Amino acid sequence: MNSDEIRSAYLMFFEEKGHKVIPSSSLIPKDNPTLLLTTAGVVQIQPYILGQAEPPSRRLASCQKCFRTTDIESVGDPTHMTFFEMLGNWSVGDYFKKEAIAWAWEFYTERLHLPKERLWTTIYLDDEESHDLWRAIGVPEEKITRCDEKDNFWGPPGASGPCGPCSEIHFDLGEERSCGPNCRPNDGCGRFVEIWNLVFMQYFQDEQGKRTPLARPCVDTGAGLERNVTVLTGKKSAYDTDVFAPMLEKVSELTGKKYGTNADDDNAMRIVAEHGRSLAFLVADGVMPDNEGRGYVLRRLLRRAALFGRKIGLDKPFLSGVAKVAVNKMSHVYPELKQRQDMIEKIIRMEEERFEETLNTGLAIIEDFISSKTDEKDKQISGADAFKLADTYGFPIELTKEIVEKAGFTIDMDGFEKEMEKQRERARATHKFDVASKMGGAGKLDVKATEFTGYTCYEQKAKIIKLLADGKEVENIKAGQSAGIVLDTTPFYGEMGGQLGDKGEIFRAGGSFIVDNAVHPQADVTLHHGKVGAGSFKVGDEVLARVDIERRLDIARNHSATHLLQAALRQVLGEHIQQRGSMVAPERLRFDFSHLAAMTPDEIKSVQRIVNERIRQNLKVNAEQSAYKKAIEAGVTALFDEKYGDVVRVMRIGEPPVSAELCGGTHISSTGEIGYFQVLSEGSVGAGIRRIEAVTGRGAEAFFDQRNANLENIAKSLETTPDKIQEKITGLLEQLNNERKQALARERDTAKNEAESLLSQTEIVNGVKVLAARVVTGDQQVLRETTDYLRDKLGSGIVVLGAVIGERPLFIATVTPDLVQKGNNAGDIIKQVSKVAGGGGGGKPNFAQAGGKDKEKMDEALRLVKTLVK
Repeated sequence: MNSDEIRSAYLMFFEEKGHKVIPSSSLIPKDNPTLLLTTAGVVQIQPYILGQAEPPSRRLASCQKCFRTTDIESVGDPTHMTFFEMLGNWSVGDYFKKEAIAWAWEFYTERLHLPKERLWTTIYLDDEESHDLWRAIGVPEEKITRCDEKDNFWGPPGASGPCGPCSEIHFDLGEERSCGPNCRPNDGCGRFVEIWNLVFMQYFQDEQGKRTPLARPCVDTGAGLERNVTVLTGKKSAYDTDVFAPMLEKVSELTGKKYGTNADDDNAMRIVAEHGRSLAFLVADGVMPDNEGRGYVLRRLLRRAALFGRKIGLDKPFLSGVAKVAVNKMSHVYPELKQRQDMIEKIIRMEEERFEETLNTGLAIIEDFISSKTDEKDKQISGADAFKLADTYGFPIELTKEIVEKAGFTIDMDGFEKEMEKQRERARATHKFDVASKMGGAGKLDVKATEFTGYTCYEQKAKIIKLLADGKEVENIKAGQSAGIVLDTTPFYGEMGGQLGDKGEIFRAGGSFIVDNAVHPQADVTLHHGKVGAGSFKVGDEVLARVDIERRLDIARNHSATHLLQAALRQVLGEHIQQRGSMVAPERLRFDFSHLAAMTPDEIKSVQRIVNERIRQNLKVNAEQSAYKKAIEAGVTALFDEKYGDVVRVMRIGEPPVSAELCGGTHISSTGEIGYFQVLSEGSVGAGIRRIEAVTGRGAEAFFDQRNANLENIAKSLETTPDKIQEKITGLLEQLNNERKQALARERDTAKNEAESLLSQTEIVNGVKVLAARVVTGDQQVLRETTDYLRDKLGSGIVVLGAVIGERPLFIATVTPDLVQKGNNAGDIIKQVSKVAGGGGGGKPNFAQAGGKDKEKMDEALRLVKTLVK
């Protein structure tokens, strides 16, 4: 049976047992943004097991796409993979051990006809129930092995979740692989291969590792498809089965090498085939190359495959071709591969081309690191050197580690981590508000959390609980003094999540404090930084805090617009779009997102049109408190790796929502208040990261006012009206073009006349006619035509002309064919001549040109020509 037949047989068998077959979920876990990738079939079932959602059936079965990062460095040997398919069947509070064990045995022995004598089972140490059930269906006592928690207790796939004891089925590959007379499953000798794992979900494990019984015990089955194919086809590994055959055939075609003939080549070919397949699935599910998180896994895989491809002769980008084969092989099971094939190939090709630019340099640097170690005892690459490779040349540290270890070296990982932390600090310093300076150097504040009331009001009575000035806590401040004020409650939003802090004023009888920013010196504490405008303030004063309402509303318009923008980007560009940063100010907004290619003008117009349509629809913008897990299960957008509390604030726009995000910022109450959304620019801010800047509301009004004023001024200068500017400019350009043609014709005539006079400057050097001279022209084409004219006039000779064009010297050299045959070379001549003027260039033996920097050196450079010809 091949992989398709085994997959179908499994799902059909459990469908007959009353299971509802459900499709595979994404490799990006929908209900758990803190989990890097889907590592097991139970990830999509977890909400049902925990009672957080109602399952479509109490009995479920699927073939789930899975990805495990722990095996990346091992991929290349015959057994390891990153991407794999997990056959699974689940009982969500329905059947338990008795049925699960009986059906597993039935499927293998009666449906697939595996020989019973080659099947062994394992159970958890004290799981007597499972022991008795295996004995009851005929498994001999000597073929039941008790294992400890390391081998036979399944922990949750994330930081917390359902867990419980395991019972496994192992296939005996033969006594010839035995490690001794007492060889048993989980000994690690290779004789036994686990093909089925029954997990009896009896507990919930929290983040501290505490386990409590589940109200309704469940069953989770995991049977790796690739392992089962290997066993059922009698092959040595999955790489010898139909699972990888097409990809390995493609690699063989590209390299001209036959798989199975050379151990080192086979290792590299397996890496390319496996990683090529994995890349296709990652990109199809929306993972984009990045320097962190899921994107880093993709980038690391691609660069590892590119490196090993080099080792088997693939010196040009090739991985998109391998991924294409994987798409063709697997898309009948996972249609998203075919639907996103263009994107898969494009992203892989672009990322590989980007890495190709630095691959040779990086490998050469690693070689230098190794060769520079002359002391046989010094076999360590410094952390700083390893960091340079990662930071400057894009070599993932794991890849560098793998390369140097093959040469017998290690890396100072402590030093590397110190360099990484320095970089993180630099990044934080660049992007984070300088709170310390606003606190005047004061340390941690001993105050309770500030109550924020700014979601519902712009003005709030409050009490001063802390004053900061000149780097220390003070009891009072007076007129003209810069300071920071901490209130017990405030309507001021402190800078956070990309949204700038509020400005405004704090009042008391006879006193005014102008707030120029609100920040968070520590979690849940708001510091109002500014200057005393009048009077004085002391700790304990009752005050009135008032936010600059117009500025706040400008920020709110832009913030709500970023939510609409992200939703529109996903609609136009695809679900792979993820937020990578933002800045919400009163004047404009900035939104960074993951996407490899520059947006086309049509794509930008489509996004802008969608956002403005939703503004005109005047959709309601609602904020609600929700349990974090409930919000995520409902599909609310969250930032990966962001730390959220148990209760979160969800911003929903429209009903049903066109946008739903976790957000603590301030927003308008309906989209109509945004007014209008105008994109100002779209560009790159890093590899795979794009940035859109835009304006809304009053900012958009100011943008169009300025644009209209510019048009009015232009129209006035052109002595026309704004609606006729295009017509006027077209006419002027046509007139200008005609005048340019006439001027160029006159300049050519002048140059031709000048060229005639230049012929008299021709000298004979070693029997060769040489003409090196300065020409007065501002047009490069005229200079070239003059050079050609003089060459033709000489019949045989070398011509080098120079001219100052745009305040910089330009040189052109030409050599007639007969002199080229005698070894004269225009490229060599021009390289030396331009060097005198601080420039460089080159070309062919018969023609070359170069620029310079110092026009004062032109005559000196031209005088060099005779010497070079000599």
